[in-house]
Amino acid sequence: MNTASSNPESLGQRLRLAREQAGLSQGQVAQMLDYHRPTISQIEAGKRIVRPDEIERFSEIYAVKESWILRGDSSVEKEADPRIEIAARELAKLKQEDLDSILKLIKIMRTEGGDK
Repeated sequence: MNTASSNPESLGQRLRLAREQAGLSQGQVAQMLDYHRPTISQIEAGKRIVRPDEIERFSEIYAVKESWILRGDSSVEKEADPRIEIAARELAKLKQEDLDSILKLIKIMRTEGGDK
């Protein structure tokens, strides 16, 4: 585990990223949790400690693993990288022609950058 990733600022950054990728505003999340919007802002800025029960709720709302929120380590318990799950959800929302364009772009990127 990377101890630097478990500090409040890093945790807040991961929560902000997950919220944005889920397509939610701070206000929407605050409503879901019955909080005031500034509370979500403080959490994302690393200025407020997040309780374990809140981590669980954020995990449910954002559809990411609790361990990713806490540590940012996608290899914990052999979990999938949450960014891939987020990307898949976003790709599923695209029109077919836009999805085809993205897949072509990925193929070009893999060809030019080489498979790693």
